[in-house]
Amino acid sequence: MGGLRLAIFDCDGTLVDSLAAIDAGMRQAFARHGFPGPEADHVRRVIGLELKAMMKCLLPGAEPEIHENVAASYREISDQERRDGSRKDPLYPGAADAVRQMDSRGWLLGVATGKSLHGLRQTLHEHGLLDRFKTLHTPDTSPGKPNPDMLIRAMDATGTRREEVVMIGDTTYDIEMAVNAGVAAVGVAWGYHPAGDLRDAGAGEVASSFAELPDLLDRLIGATA
Repeated sequence: MGGLRLAIFDCDGTLVDSLAAIDAGMRQAFARHGFPGPEADHVRRVIGLELKAMMKCLLPGAEPEIHENVAASYREISDQERRDGSRKDPLYPGAADAVRQMDSRGWLLGVATGKSLHGLRQTLHEHGLLDRFKTLHTPDTSPGKPNPDMLIRAMDATGTRREEVVMIGDTTYDIEMAVNAGVAAVGVAWGYHPAGDLRDAGAGEVASSFAELPDLLDRLIGATA
């Protein structure tokens, strides 16, 4: 099938600023198991990875069982915060407008994230964007980034080809996933990894604001009749 365009967004650090919530949840989870809380900058660097991979980075000397247990505590804390409404993942400025604009221009939209599917769906729903995204991919059913499986599944789900697809993300894990899948990669400068690192990882462009993103993507993959 030709003539399609698929834009796949990362979530944390790209659509929403979740650093404060993730950092607080990590500190609580670590405390439950007697560990000092990780530094916020260390948490920032590993956001985007699948949760157990994050734990391996933040607790490098711990046994796999510890990684599992702390990850489970983090999930419990995050789920409770979502149930009681205290979890806040604010959209970045201009995100909703850019998503709606791209939808109106005929882009198919998807998400590939390290979040759980439940957390992703709730986040998008809270911001009134869930219906805009046609395909959602998480470590619930795929290996985590930078494995390309989530992007391959997104292409399969939408009938798109590699040359019709762009991945938009704020971390080197997003860019490496795109490179591994053979699709275009666009970085964003407002997230958790420096723009230079994104370019070094293979990003063809780095957007400085959501306002410029729709036109940038249109230039990258133009609409066809």
